[in-house]
Amino acid sequence: MGSSTSGGHGAPILERVLLPEKQKRIVEAVLQGCSDADELAARIGAKREDLMRDLEELRTRGLLEVYRTEEALYVLTREGERCLSEGLPEEKVLRILEEAGELTKERLTALGSERNIPREEIEIGMAQLAAGKAVSFRPGGVIVPDFARARELVERTREALRLVSQGAQPEASVLNSLRRRGLVEARRRTRISVRPTDQLVKLWERGLVVEARVITELTPEVIASGEWRSAVFKPFDLGVEPPSLPLGRKHPYLEFLDWLREILVEMGFEEMKGPHVELELWNFDALFQAQDHPAREIHDTYFLKGNQLGSFHDQELMKRIAAAHESGGATGSRGWGYRWDPSRALRLVLRTQTTAVSARTLYQRGSGEYMCFSLDRVFRPENLDAKHSMEFYQLEGIIVGPKVTFRNLLGFFDEMARRLGLGRVKVKPAYFPFTEPSVEGFIKHEKLGWIEVFPGGMFRPEMLWALGVSGVNVAAWGIGIDRIAMTVLGIDDIRLLFTQDLEFIKRAPRPIPLSLLR
Repeated sequence: MGSSTSGGHGAPILERVLLPEKQKRIVEAVLQGCSDADELAARIGAKREDLMRDLEELRTRGLLEVYRTEEALYVLTREGERCLSEGLPEEKVLRILEEAGELTKERLTALGSERNIPREEIEIGMAQLAAGKAVSFRPGGVIVPDFARARELVERTREALRLVSQGAQPEASVLNSLRRRGLVEARRRTRISVRPTDQLVKLWERGLVVEARVITELTPEVIASGEWRSAVFKPFDLGVEPPSLPLGRKHPYLEFLDWLREILVEMGFEEMKGPHVELELWNFDALFQAQDHPAREIHDTYFLKGNQLGSFHDQELMKRIAAAHESGGATGSRGWGYRWDPSRALRLVLRTQTTAVSARTLYQRGSGEYMCFSLDRVFRPENLDAKHSMEFYQLEGIIVGPKVTFRNLLGFFDEMARRLGLGRVKVKPAYFPFTEPSVEGFIKHEKLGWIEVFPGGMFRPEMLWALGVSGVNVAAWGIGIDRIAMTVLGIDDIRLLFTQDLEFIKRAPRPIPLSLLR
């Protein structure tokens, strides 16, 4: 586009402007009042990012003015998405009240449990209804619902979540409530708006904005046909920066593990470390696992080639472990009743459980009050499939203290499930050689069903006595963290946890920030 002057009057003469089809549609939409880049993209059927080069070219040609402003955009958190799809806590409580009428809080909690609604969710729902004056209480703790007000409260909150999910913004008071509850979060985004220049308006009014074919390669056919006379030649600018690749990110599984460490440290745990190549002494014997136990055979354990042996020099510990296995030592137990072989305890294996790290820590630190965890790899001969892998991460932990009980262990499982957004934990009795009582905790995966992820128990006296620990109880667990990661990341194949597929890595969800769980 250019201009010249006519005669001696200095009046500008407007020249015809040739635009590619896409840019012609853009200026036409802008002249019709479309000023927002997102609205503009929707109008012409393109992505916003695909308009950026065209908008910049039109700006440099003096046809458009482009403005950029920073604004807050609210989006649903993972918990907000869950509440929108499954129902708000207050919505679930309302359904129970509509069916049962007036009832006590204890009865409400029991009915919620029958519907697989966690106690914490019932409490949140009741708190929201009470804050909205949708329930009142009679003597004896009887809940008296105001159904009309409760339905209005639930619908207002659901409508606000729907608006946020659609990119709109609800009224400020409701939005602030959603933020406090961790259902929405603010993100920064650049709003791009455009408007036509006076020059474009004049050109358009005089019919001087003309659509033309864009030519990126000049060929003999284009010259011979004369097509070049009414075409737009795409300029080749060596000064233009090449498109940049998306910013890299850590593998989503490693992000999940870092998030898990952050949660445990915030809960007061210290991280403990141990070797991958381990003595059978720590991997099995110190855990009061008999030397003829099936798990110690080659089909369940990786052994180092060449029958290599390690070394260990604390003979007193070796004697106590031998006594615990053979006769129970000074614990009142009868032990396993066999002749313990110290040479077998020195064989080297790839550790099958991070409980070996707990045994080393108890041996080093002894009695006292402390909480430790280990989050690291373990190895077992498995056939690789969607649910099993021969190498996986395990979260090992111990709570040590004179007043520690089995209830502390179950409470830890519930708290971890709450912080990770795993829903209800279902437990059943279990057996492990080194804990009594023992338990297995299950969570429900959307596609795989109930999966066992929370095994644990109280370390047996035979194990603690052999390690020189007395006067305390120890609650312990060894969690299959890979299965939890599958649930949190929304995948149903354990092999994806180690994939190098860049598309999966880019689109995988990020773990929830701790600030939303407080």
